[in-house]
Amino acid sequence: MSAVLEVRGVVKAFGENVVLRGVDLAVDEHRVVALIGGSGSGKSTLLRCASLLEVVDDGQVLLDGEDITDPRVDADAVRRRLGVVFQAYNLFPHLTVLDNVTLAPVRVHGRSRSEAREEALALLERIGLADKSGEYPDRLSGGQQQRVAIVRALAVRPRVLLLDEITSALDPELVGEVLRLVREVAEQGMTIVMATHEMGFAKQVADTVCFLDQGVVLESGPPAQVLGDPVEPRTRQFLSRIIDAGRL
Repeated sequence: MSAVLEVRGVVKAFGENVVLRGVDLAVDEHRVVALIGGSGSGKSTLLRCASLLEVVDDGQVLLDGEDITDPRVDADAVRRRLGVVFQAYNLFPHLTVLDNVTLAPVRVHGRSRSEAREEALALLERIGLADKSGEYPDRLSGGQQQRVAIVRALAVRPRVLLLDEITSALDPELVGEVLRLVREVAEQGMTIVMATHEMGFAKQVADTVCFLDQGVVLESGPPAQVLGDPVEPRTRQFLSRIIDAGRL
């Protein structure tokens, strides 16, 4: 098993606020890693560093063995190999669903418009939104918009899919439809790193769960161990609050 994405000793601070304090993480191919932890634990910052949306202060991020944090690396070329989805859907409001999905494959990856359109329609068909291909984002529900955002990320055929709290802005009844799509993508072998508060989903789908606390990976392992029988007192404390809130 080879690591597609590897984080080595990454440090990131915003002024005096040190958010990541030497984080190590290895993500093997065709595996799902769930990042859990409270607000401010560093989950989102870690994903932003991995996608080069933030410059690391120390340490390295490797993609397929290449140090992508080397300042000589073309960051735009690296981002073409990544699929990133955030809490906000970030769809272009002036483009139709189909144009949102085909934009990067055509403009960035140089695929023909017909090939990109055919693949986009197949992806939209798979998630039951082919009939919405001509609609604009504001005509879709939040859950539909987020599923389109995931399909847009998949359309570039990424080496790894980075998902940052993709259900946190959704109404509870829409969360399930988005998570079903992520589960399907995972079952098809996509390498995924996702920050999530959906502990039940992490327990069922993730291969590895990493608990972040105050900028470090405090505990990491199989879901049954980290979520069911955690070693660290801080992990147990965090999960007890989650259980009390009915999220696990």
